[in-house]
Amino acid sequence: MLQKLHIQNFLIIEQMSIDFSAGLNIITGETGAGKSILMDALNLILGARADRGVLADKNNKCIIEGEFKPSNSEYLQILFEEMDLDFQEEIIIRREISAQGKSRAFVNDTPILLPQLKQIAILLVDLHQQFDTLELEDNTYQLMMLDAMAENRQDYKQYLKDYNNYLSISKELDELQKKQKLDQETAAYNKYLYEELEELNFKENELEQIEEEIKLATNIESIKTSLANCYQAIAENENPLEQQIKSLCQQLQSISKFHSNIESVNNRLQSLQIELSDIAEEINQLNNHMQYDAEKIEKLNARMEAGFGLQKKHQVRSTSELLNIMHALKIKLEGIEDADNLIESKRQQQVIVHDLCIEQAKSMSKKRKNVAGSFIKKANELLKQVGMPNASFNIEIKPTELCSEGIDSISFQFDANKTGKFEPVYKVASGGELSRLMLCLKYLIAKKLDLPTLIFDEIDSGISGEAAKQVGIILKQLAEGHQLIAITHQPQIAAKGDSHYFVYKHKEKNVIKTNIKQLSKEERIFSIAQMLHGDQPSDAALNIAKEMMQK
Repeated sequence: MLQKLHIQNFLIIEQMSIDFSAGLNIITGETGAGKSILMDALNLILGARADRGVLADKNNKCIIEGEFKPSNSEYLQILFEEMDLDFQEEIIIRREISAQGKSRAFVNDTPILLPQLKQIAILLVDLHQQFDTLELEDNTYQLMMLDAMAENRQDYKQYLKDYNNYLSISKELDELQKKQKLDQETAAYNKYLYEELEELNFKENELEQIEEEIKLATNIESIKTSLANCYQAIAENENPLEQQIKSLCQQLQSISKFHSNIESVNNRLQSLQIELSDIAEEINQLNNHMQYDAEKIEKLNARMEAGFGLQKKHQVRSTSELLNIMHALKIKLEGIEDADNLIESKRQQQVIVHDLCIEQAKSMSKKRKNVAGSFIKKANELLKQVGMPNASFNIEIKPTELCSEGIDSISFQFDANKTGKFEPVYKVASGGELSRLMLCLKYLIAKKLDLPTLIFDEIDSGISGEAAKQVGIILKQLAEGHQLIAITHQPQIAAKGDSHYFVYKHKEKNVIKTNIKQLSKEERIFSIAQMLHGDQPSDAALNIAKEMMQK
């Protein structure tokens, strides 16, 4: 429900606030008074684009603000969560256009983008103006109306969930098949690369170890010479180091009784003698076991050359990386073997979900076709009631491939003059005809859906008398469970309002401005009488106005 609309510095409106009520809100006023400006302002908070041209005072900003108390809060809460907005029971939408022409939008004081504002606005207001054919051009909207009558909403919700699952599975299957084709194209080369690595059968860190062995072999003569020199210096020279230390130990032993610390030093020196003996033995064993093996070195060089060649080929620098590549190639090759099974499993899954969707779509289609006839009949009865006796409404349901709407292609069609030739509604209906047709259709689905605030701009175009009266009756009945705002020139419609607002112009400091006021009961009677009889209504006109308001 739209509770309040505030407009500031917009075209010829300096400042205006309107408090709307539940039920049917009627807006009247002379032609050119500014009723359409109200709709333009409302369009701004519903996401329409704007520029600096809307500013009445070019030095100040324009502000349009609407306060809403939504009935369909469940869907709005979900949408607010998706947009990371704080949901409140009352929603305030504000639109500002700066003096420089920059536009900003806010929901509960949080800045948002226009596409987000439009998504929110759809759940708050359904604004229908003359020549506004967007809804009736939209097949999804037509389907929503037909499904509301067929009580397909929950079925369609489940169907859409399963259909999206079907699309997801189909996409996965397509990607698997594309990947399999690509893998098969590279399989021969990958197999060659894998077998090349497998044949050499490298162990972890093998190339690094081979490199160390070759370095050792290359320097073996100098290593053996150094080891021999060390051994001789410790154990085999004329006066070897080991023997010198042994002699020193004997000397210290002979004097150890003269000082307590000498024995400790002598013990350490004896330990050094033992350690030197062990070192000499180890050096001798190293030297004896270290032999140059030309054949082994040749094999190691060949293996290292092969390994380095593969490293260069694969652009890596270690044995570990080569082994990782070999493992990855093995997985790819095994994956090709498993792909057929995976694809077949996914294909069977696709068939199961497809068949489920077909079954659901057939059920929905049957219900749509069953209800279409009565929907058409009721709509045509209402069209006659609102002054379109020669008009005919029709719903064309054609079979189609499985899609987001099921297996039906829905088209709302119209014949204005009983020619027997139906065309899509938006192509052949005039602005007034479209407005009344939309009123009839929304009247029929109102009890099936939680409709937002419905706004009809000049729905009475081209009608008067009994037809206008019937439009008023339908609006009144529709307003019993929904908030309606209707801009009208017809007294028959105005008389049905729960609240009545009058738009007028006045001159202030030689500047024409627009304003609005809510009429009291007596003011309503007078205004409706003026619509019947002119500026100075007779007593008879006033009595008729009273009578019209009572019916």
